[in-house]
Amino acid sequence: MNTFTSTLSRELTCGAAAALITLLLSLTFVQSTALPPGAHRWPVVFVAVHPEHAWFGQPEPAVLVD
Repeated sequence: MNTFTSTLSRELTCGAAAALITLLLSLTFVQSTALPPGAHRWPVVFVAVHPEHAWFGQPEPAVLVD
């Protein structure tokens, strides 16, 4: 295979992969923003929600002791 064919083949392969990745990311964005916040599609899957204070920061305010 000559250099031109090899380069053309590589460029077309990379271009097709980039187009496919862009298409998939675009479709996931459209799907995730298709409904307003709070609206649910059926069937609804319930997930256990942990309180936010369990993940970030201290669960109780700090006490300063002299």
